[in-house]
Amino acid sequence: MPVLPGAEPYRHDGGPTGVLLCHGFTGTPQSMRPWAEDLAARGHTVSLPLLPGHGTRWEDLQLTGWQDWYAEVDRALGELLARCERVYVAGLSMGGALALRLAARHGDAVRGVVVVNPANKVHGLSAYALPAARHLVRTTKGLVSDIALEGSEEVGYHRVPLHAAHSLRNFFRLVDAELPQVTQPLLLLRSPRDHVVPPADSARVLGRVSSRDVTEILLQNSFHVATLDHDAPRVFEESAAFLARTGADGADSRPEGEAVSG
Repeated sequence: MPVLPGAEPYRHDGGPTGVLLCHGFTGTPQSMRPWAEDLAARGHTVSLPLLPGHGTRWEDLQLTGWQDWYAEVDRALGELLARCERVYVAGLSMGGALALRLAARHGDAVRGVVVVNPANKVHGLSAYALPAARHLVRTTKGLVSDIALEGSEEVGYHRVPLHAAHSLRNFFRLVDAELPQVTQPLLLLRSPRDHVVPPADSARVLGRVSSRDVTEILLQNSFHVATLDHDAPRVFEESAAFLARTGADGADSRPEGEAVSG
């Protein structure tokens, strides 16, 4: 199937610092492309893959699961590790969960983690109905384009296939159990007015990781897809500053146990 316009993967070969960006469930690299291009303009090597089943039609996503999505970002991370001196992982929504699992499993090979509105759980009664409902109903309404900025649109699916949603639910449970293995510096940016992922998900991530260097930033002017919203420039600036602060010698520059909220 042809890829939707704007949904193409992105790669830039730059300097010795590599950044892997992971897009969200039913979304595409388009939601992360401005962030990727900003990192590239700052001289970094950037990889932004298109996850299997995404960026074409929702029927293709129905045939994939979390193992496929994670395998793709794990492969991309391996390529960066072979090329770069230091590598960071970053993600939006489900992409945040993918990034956190990469950090948990690869340990010191990953220098730091940046997540924007990370998803940690499928909420509501629908979560409990998924195991049975997915055999009766193929799709539900989509999640894309939760954006406050007028005129900004996210490329993605307007239907959510329930088989894939069930796999996503299982993946979140897996990642939640692995969060204590995340020890790297962590920058978490979240939108208080997110209509897709509740604040409880970010709180859960912050409460379970073992990172000593943790920064939480509030994106007051954006909805879920903050990378395409009013606060996108702040996401870019804060993540660039995070890379600069943690990438010089591999040591955390902030005293142990200190957290910042802003």
